[in-house]
Amino acid sequence: MSSEYRHILRIAGSDLDGSKQVPYGLIGINGISVNFSHAVVKATGVSETARLGNLSDSDVQRLEDAIRNPSKYGIPNWFMNRRKDRTTGHDLHLIGPDLSLQGKADISFMLNIRSWKGIRHSLGLKVRGQRTKTSGRTGRSVGVRKALLVKKHTGE
Repeated sequence: MSSEYRHILRIAGSDLDGSKQVPYGLIGINGISVNFSHAVVKATGVSETARLGNLSDSDVQRLEDAIRNPSKYGIPNWFMNRRKDRTTGHDLHLIGPDLSLQGKADISFMLNIRSWKGIRHSLGLKVRGQRTKTSGRTGRSVGVRKALLVKKHTGE
């Protein structure tokens, strides 16, 4: 362990709180869930109860390498967030800005091929089959205005 404590730690392009335990500190990285962080910690052999700020540089490097290449450390493919990528055909685990950019690219692909989901995205409607009769409304609220109601009943 390193002799100095770091309050803020930079792993995979994200600033993480050094006071948190390793698995719970890693979820500050976009694209990493609690389950995936526990798998990474177990695969690298870092103590789960250790604090991020107390880790040595070699531990931080191992964690970052396991996050970027999880299959190299024996983490199963079903843990990854992008299975069978359309362009490469491999199982990937995207983190940070790569994850959000890939999501936008997927939506633009659906728009270009004019799929049902792409059309729903372009219209700003619900995409995954939810009901839209009462929910998902935008714009002004629907209801009765009191001023019109009073005029109608008083005969004015």
